[in-house]
Amino acid sequence: MSHKVSSCEVLVAGGGIIGAACARAATLAGLRVAICEPGPEPAAASAASAGILGAQIERTDESLRALGLRGRDLYESLAASLLETTGIDIGLWREGIASLAFDEPEAERLRDAVAHQRQAGLRCDWLEAGDVAERFPAAAPCLGALFAPEDGAVHAPLLARALLADAKRRGAVVIAARVQRINTILGRATAVETSTGKIKAEHVIIAAGAWSPRIEHLPRALPVEPVRGQMAALPWPAGVPRAILYYGHGYVVARDGEALMGSTMEHVGFDNSVTDSGLEDILANATRLFPALASRGPLRSWAGLRPVTPDGRPIVGADPDVRGLWYATGHGRNGVLLAALTGEIIASLVTTGTSEIEIASLAPERFTS
Repeated sequence: MSHKVSSCEVLVAGGGIIGAACARAATLAGLRVAICEPGPEPAAASAASAGILGAQIERTDESLRALGLRGRDLYESLAASLLETTGIDIGLWREGIASLAFDEPEAERLRDAVAHQRQAGLRCDWLEAGDVAERFPAAAPCLGALFAPEDGAVHAPLLARALLADAKRRGAVVIAARVQRINTILGRATAVETSTGKIKAEHVIIAAGAWSPRIEHLPRALPVEPVRGQMAALPWPAGVPRAILYYGHGYVVARDGEALMGSTMEHVGFDNSVTDSGLEDILANATRLFPALASRGPLRSWAGLRPVTPDGRPIVGADPDVRGLWYATGHGRNGVLLAALTGEIIASLVTTGTSEIEIASLAPERFTS
């Protein structure tokens, strides 16, 4: 349902997982919120996502890992809260993720990562080959694995739906329109122009994922590029306990009786088509992890466009030149992991001008200074 709205306190450009999380957090802070979401975008990252909460699995820098851990741990209370207020179970599952090594250099890298994380006080284990076989009997024989017992996953499409439903329940209005440009007067954001008209706003949050740079009259070029991630799903092998296994950049995730398999990282612009070569890579990787998937029937496939920045960190924070303009974009592979945290950061910035979470490494101006 779309409404005609002429003004609001906070306008969120984009209704994917990040935009919805920002909108919900702003309504919790008592603000009048409107979300511009043009409708289901088949190439959007949120619906395509496997929903992995891999704070300790993804290769990343220390500042982003700290944010990822904090973002992951917020899901405990968020899942319970969303279930209570919307009746939607976002499928939070935290029984750990294993990253398998099939050659000695990878085993060494993962053993080092385990040592490094344990020194930092995190729960992280090295599983020897026999431990892996015992814990994941359907996994291929390997040299060992890094095991992060607190990592896990959520059901990304249900998360997006629940965040939006909760924001609406708290008074946010969803407008079926695309934000086309921003209006500013004397260094302050005053309104947006959309495909269905103009909306006045005291605060504008740019959360349109890979489409964020297409919004006109932003005071800076946003170096956010769409990176295609192809995905596929097969029936989950019968009798095999659910698990999330990684190998390199590929993974297999159990969800809704399926094995979700991903994913490619392709710089192909706004093309979300699925390719034979992409699917071959994904299947080869998945069957490397789970040989039982090799012979399984009907394959589902899709692709989403992740918003990726040059340094792999999202752009979250205030525009230094335009008051009332905020960014929550460029989350790349970490959109689901960082969604709840991003929402809290943005709501805090909008209401108090500061965030108790250190976000200097995410500053919008870091690419232009």
